[in-house]
Amino acid sequence: MSVRASLFALCFLFAVPLAAFTHEQTLLEYADQCVREIGEIPPFNCNDGTDIPITIDGKPPGPSESPKRCDKPSLLNPTSEAKGQCIPFSKILNLSRGNTQISAYCRRDVLRGDNSQFYDLVVVVMHHSGNGKTCWFEAKAPPVSKSRADVPASSGIVATRVPPPNERKPPSGQPSAVEFWATPAAVASEKPTCVQCHDAGPFIFSPYIGQVWDKVPTDPWGKYSSIGQAFSSYHLMTMSTPGNTCIGCHRIGSEQSCTAFLGLSVGKLKAPGNDQLANSFPQNHWMPTDNAMSKEQWDKANVASVEALLACCNDPAHKDPNCTFTPIPSSPDKRSLR
Repeated sequence: MSVRASLFALCFLFAVPLAAFTHEQTLLEYADQCVREIGEIPPFNCNDGTDIPITIDGKPPGPSESPKRCDKPSLLNPTSEAKGQCIPFSKILNLSRGNTQISAYCRRDVLRGDNSQFYDLVVVVMHHSGNGKTCWFEAKAPPVSKSRADVPASSGIVATRVPPPNERKPPSGQPSAVEFWATPAAVASEKPTCVQCHDAGPFIFSPYIGQVWDKVPTDPWGKYSSIGQAFSSYHLMTMSTPGNTCIGCHRIGSEQSCTAFLGLSVGKLKAPGNDQLANSFPQNHWMPTDNAMSKEQWDKANVASVEALLACCNDPAHKDPNCTFTPIPSSPDKRSLR
C-alpha cells in the first residue's frame, strides 16, 4: 500500500464514530462484569422465598379469589393499573452475603397455588454496599404472552431453578442463562426504567414490600450507581431543602420519587390497586414507616417539608434557591467490559 493510501485509511479510521466499533453488551458480558465488580448470584428456587402477604380489610383473600384491590398492592407499576397487583403468593428472597446484596422478586400475575413452579416475572437487584455498584436482571417474558396480559395459571416462567446470569452450562434439562434472562438493553429500555424508579437507592420501600422488609437488604445512604453499557446514561440526583423532615432516614430522588412515590407515600396520590382501607389515614401516609401520629400531628410535622420537595420537583431548571440537587455518590466507573 502506498504512503498516500495508508494515510487515507488512517484518516478514515479516525473519522468513523467510536460507536461504530462498539457492540451492544450481551447478557453474558454484562453478567460477567457484575460478577467481577459486585459478586456472584447463586442459582435459586423462587418457591424458597417468603410470601408477600395480600389482605383485603385486614383479611387474606379466599383460596379461589383474584382480587384487583387490596390493602397493600404492589407498586411495580406505581402510576397505572397493572395485572397482578393484589395476587397472592408472590415471593421475595434475600440472597445476600457480605457486601454483596442480592434481592430477588418472584411475581405472580394470575392465581396459582403457593408451590406452583410457574411465575410471571422474576427480577434481581444486585448491589455492592462498599463500592455502590448495582446490576439489574429480569427474566424473559413467558413465551405465551410477551405482555403477560392473558397468562393461564398452567403456564409462565418455570422458576424452580433460576440460573445465575453468567452461567454457561446449566444442569441437564435446565434453561441456560441466555434462555432465561433478558438482555441488559431490553431491561434498560422498559419505561419507567429500573433506575428511574430506584432513583434514590437500589431498594425501594412500599407498604407492599414493607411487609417483608426484614427479607430485603438495605443501603439507604451508601454509594450507588448502575454499571453496564445499557445503564451508563443515568446520572441520578437527590433533592433536599433546609430543615426538611423527609430526608432523615434516606435520600429522595428526583425521578419517579417526584412522579409517583413522594405523592403516594403522603396521601396526595392513590396507588393503583388501593382499596378503601389503603386510601385512608394512616395507611395512605406510609412515611415515616413507623407513623403512629394522628393526622393533625402528621400534618404539623411533615406537610411543609413535603410541599418544599414537591416545589423542587416542579423546578427542573434548578432555579429555586431552597432546592439542593446533589449527585448520588458513586465509585469511578472503570468501564470493564472485557
